[in-house]
Amino acid sequence: MSIPDCTVRPSIARHGRFVAAIVIDSIGTGVFVPVSMLYFLATTSLTLVQVGAALTTAGLLALPVGPLVGGLVDRYGAKPVLQAANLAQALGFAGYLVVGQTWQIAICAWLNSAGRAVFFSCYGATVAALAAPGQRERWFGLMGSVRNLGYALGGLLSAVAVSFGTHGVYAAIVVVNALSYVTAFVLMRAVPNVRPAAGQDAAGGWGRVLRDRRYLSLVAHQLCFAISLFALNIAIPVYAVDVLGLPGWTAGAVFALNTLMVGFGQGIVVGWLSGRIRSRVLIAGHVCFAAGYLLFLAADRVSALALAVGVVLLGAGSYTFGEILGGPITSTVAAESAPDALRGRYLALNQLAVSVAGAVAPAALSGLLVTGAAAIWLTLVGVSVLGATLAATIGRVVPAAQSRIGGV
Repeated sequence: MSIPDCTVRPSIARHGRFVAAIVIDSIGTGVFVPVSMLYFLATTSLTLVQVGAALTTAGLLALPVGPLVGGLVDRYGAKPVLQAANLAQALGFAGYLVVGQTWQIAICAWLNSAGRAVFFSCYGATVAALAAPGQRERWFGLMGSVRNLGYALGGLLSAVAVSFGTHGVYAAIVVVNALSYVTAFVLMRAVPNVRPAAGQDAAGGWGRVLRDRRYLSLVAHQLCFAISLFALNIAIPVYAVDVLGLPGWTAGAVFALNTLMVGFGQGIVVGWLSGRIRSRVLIAGHVCFAAGYLLFLAADRVSALALAVGVVLLGAGSYTFGEILGGPITSTVAAESAPDALRGRYLALNQLAVSVAGAVAPAALSGLLVTGAAAIWLTLVGVSVLGATLAATIGRVVPAAQSRIGGV
């Protein structure tokens, strides 16, 4: 991937094992997520409803885990907590090889869901510590690109594997996933464990975090942004294929377009944005989201099949620009707005907004889809307007949002 400013490369080279761990983690996730339901249906006697209930229960029970470990990150550093998350997910996937009951799936899925929650709660603190001043947007952009390309490669591998459809192939997918987390654990051993300097003020703990109104406005913005992110997996493909009646490959084309744009374009766009005020870029991201949603709504009014496909893909492109613009900036502002001594707790609260959006989005977006095209896309336009309003607010009250990208 081309990165306009090569000054970030030496920093990346120093922490190549961390980048490698993220690559391996994302490939493993990309391999399993598309076939998770198929795996349990193929390897157990459970019904679709039972499997779905087990996975949903696990996801809900994992919600409190991220905030609970925030204090551990502040005390011991992010590295050991990240490694514990890797081991938990390795154990969870190993358990998938022997599960046969709903409660067994729920326990193993909880280990994986909790591990993911812990990972993303620690991830921002680690990147913020490793990145040189003025390079955090580039680092978060690079990591976003790496994860997207890893997910895409994993998804391609899973598609090839599922074409065989045998029990042995499904088991191999799970084994590879478990080994990927063990490998990530080993690679993380070489990552520095940056902890707050002795004597830094961590007084107040969670009470201090929850009383920080400026940061709470940032968390509210993160919730709006995350809701839009979940539209890609939940609403857009179903709308294109089931509501508009477009060919099934349209959903795949939307995912491919999103993955390629983020994977290869995010680092370049962040370089182009150097010197721009962060909050204004966030507002532009929400505008791109809203434009994409309006294009999806317009596709419902188009009768010609080819034109409807084109409008949907154009909407997906606009939507993806919103993700590219906002992703690295939201992560950077969240990390830099947290005091060093309490960064674990602050970022855990910010990640909780993402987890809540992930828990609410499937039911909320599917319900809106059933109601009609106008209901879902105008509602999401409203979410984007609220997100842009919150971005403007934090641009006035949060110093990190007032800064320019790249520290210019």
